[in-house]
This record gives sequence, structure tokens and C-alpha cells, in this order.
Amino acid sequence: MSPLAPSAARGFGSQRILEVRDLCVGYAKVEAVHHVSLIVEEGQIVTVIGPNGAGKTTLLGAVMGLLPARGEISYFGQSLASASVEERVGRGLVLVPERRELFTTMTVGENLELGAFAARRRHRNLEGPNKEEMLAQVFARFPRLEEREGQLAGTLSGGERQMLALGRALMAQPALLLLDEPSLGLAPLVVREIFNIIATLKASGVAILLVEQNARAALQVADYGYVLETGELVLEGASRDLAANPRVAATYLGQGVAERGA
Repeated sequence: MSPLAPSAARGFGSQRILEVRDLCVGYAKVEAVHHVSLIVEEGQIVTVIGPNGAGKTTLLGAVMGLLPARGEISYFGQSLASASVEERVGRGLVLVPERRELFTTMTVGENLELGAFAARRRHRNLEGPNKEEMLAQVFARFPRLEEREGQLAGTLSGGERQMLALGRALMAQPALLLLDEPSLGLAPLVVREIFNIIATLKASGVAILLVEQNARAALQVADYGYVLETGELVLEGASRDLAANPRVAATYLGQGVAERGA
């Protein structure tokens, strides 16, 4: 990898929420992710960009415990090696998958209530927000979901489904939110709305690891970024530096030599 800025000297100085070291993930005898290392710190949006098939979704699956992997994954300084998916969710690590995976025959409200189970389990012996407070917070962020609270999830538009997937994840009161291709299949105006929402989530104290093919939108909202190609990290750096990098601009931002020289 040719880093723009070494991970150890990023200068944020905050607590490390997630640290992945030398991660390898494979399917049968084919290794899809090779020796990947990355860091997400408190209050950050970190993005992993790259082409389709680069291994981005595989990387998130391994972090979430959905796929077996070699290497080290630490969450708040503690190894996740023996933690199940349920335990990771219970500790505040929440994935919004690429296909949203909503319960389409249940209402918007029922989908949101399911998201609250992990938060209630985590706060069982502590003072934590109740379901009504969490719903109010989600509806304040997504007014359209409140309008459709009694509507079946399967009848929502693509943008509304993504909002519901995000809202359900927020009901779990995550410390780290893993977002897998949130712009997938959405119209440009809806993509802009979703990324505006993602940008505001950081202010609420949620750290985000964002996997995205739409490099331009991802780099605009992220603090730090990694470029993943054929399972390997080839570049990393502050998002503004990655966006200005000629290789990234030409490959992922649609800016050729003539455009950059204009």
C-alpha cells in the first residue's frame, strides 16, 4: 500500500473504536481480502472506496463476524475474535447491509421496534433511553418514516427503504455504524439526501465505517479514506487528500487529465 498519510500519524488523537490489523478473508480457497489494516476513531466517518468486486462488502462481513477471517479485529481495544454476531451487535457494532434486509411484510414501526432490542439488552442494568425516546429521535431525523409508521416496509420507495434501514440501525444505539453501499440503486437526488443524513450522524456521536462505490459522495462526507482494489489497500489518507490525488480523481471521480488541467 502507498499511504498518503500513515495510519499511526493521522493526528485525530481520539479513542480508537475499531482497529483492523492484517485481515485476510476468503471464500473456499479464494482469498478476497488480503492483509487489510484500518482504523476508525471516535467521532469519525471513515470510508472504504473501490470498484465492484474489490472486497468491500467482504471486509464489512468479517468485521461483523459474518465471515471467518484471519488477522486481528479490536473494538474499543478488546479483541472480537471470540465474539458472535449477536455479541457484537449487543456491544454497539451495527451493520446496515447493502440489500437493507427489511422485514417487508411488517410495518415501518414494527421494523424500527426490532432495531431497539439490542439497545434494550445492552442497557438492561443501566439507565438508558426507552423505546419511545429512541423512536422520537429517529422520527426527528427521518420525518418521512413517521408519516409512514403504519405502512408496510415492502411498499416503500428505494430511498425510504434506505432511511428505514438507517433508522432501524440507529434504534440499536450504535457506537459504530457499518454502512454497506447506502447509495446503491438510488436516484441522484435521493443519494444526496442520504449522504446529508450520514454527515449529520457524526454530530450525534456515532462513528461510521462507510463502504461505497460512489467515491465522490463518500469522500465528501468522510474524514479519512482507504482505497481497496482486488482485495488490497492501495491508498489511504485524509479524504480531501484522496480526492485531490490524480489516481483517485481519474479512476473514481471521473476527472481525466484534460479536466484537471482546465
